[in-house]
Amino acid sequence: MDSIFIIEQLINGIGYGLMLFLLAAGLTLVFGVMDTMNLAHGTLFMFGAYIAATVHEASHSFLAAVLCGVLVTMLIGALLEVTLMRRLYKRNHLNQVVATFGVILLADDFVKWMWGASPIMASTPAALAGPVQLLPDLPYPSYRLLILVAGVVAALALYVVVNHTRLGMLVRAGASDRPMAELMGVRVQSVFTLVFVIGAALAGVAGALMGPLTSVQIGMGEGILIPALVVIVIGGIGSVRGSFVAAMLVGVVDTAGRAFVPPLLREVMAPALAADVGPALAGIAMYVLMAVVLCFKPGGLFPARG
Repeated sequence: MDSIFIIEQLINGIGYGLMLFLLAAGLTLVFGVMDTMNLAHGTLFMFGAYIAATVHEASHSFLAAVLCGVLVTMLIGALLEVTLMRRLYKRNHLNQVVATFGVILLADDFVKWMWGASPIMASTPAALAGPVQLLPDLPYPSYRLLILVAGVVAALALYVVVNHTRLGMLVRAGASDRPMAELMGVRVQSVFTLVFVIGAALAGVAGALMGPLTSVQIGMGEGILIPALVVIVIGGIGSVRGSFVAAMLVGVVDTAGRAFVPPLLREVMAPALAADVGPALAGIAMYVLMAVVLCFKPGGLFPARG
């Protein structure tokens, strides 16, 4: 296990963490700021991946595929917010969980009807198919570098919107004291709708970019929703900054665990036993990280101020 392999896996972990942040940031805005549990957020990620893969196959334009994936996901998010989520804002979390879980089931059946049950293999754009020489002995896939850049740009843009714009101020005001904000003339419902659509756009970006790295298939949103929830808990519910830091930690820990733990175990135990134990230990690494953080910081690393 040389240093080049370690550096490569760390970069992979950062890229995975940035995609987790895009998904977790939308959940943080909806759950932490609007106090609404939306389990269907992973479904928006799935739609972004399917739509982008379909458009890319038809048009052979990756930029058009990403734009279409994000725009259609935003429309789906707006429709979901207007038809369902508005009726759930004042309900308890149990009602929100049950209702949005029903959306997951309906969305999975719709995808099966629309695209079939077989996974779709989204293709990497031809211009980004080759490697980039980061170091003399480290060629790195250019598409993964694109994901790194896109994740950083999205994180900076979200930070500016939440902390340095009028919209961010209105969101915090509506979340802190909705009746008072409405008396001051703030259209809180419209602000919440816009926040929900922004969260859907972030999920669409993540889905569109992750499609070429993973198989686009039914249920992929539920698979990545669990790590996104872990990110929110570690970072602190309602904290965008906490979600970013936690996503980096989870991405690196999860990737490093899957890359390093099985080979290390093969050095100290029988190969057959290491093949069984290694993936299991790697799979629980992020949950161990969450347990350790919560032992010392029960509110998460950066709990949001009320």
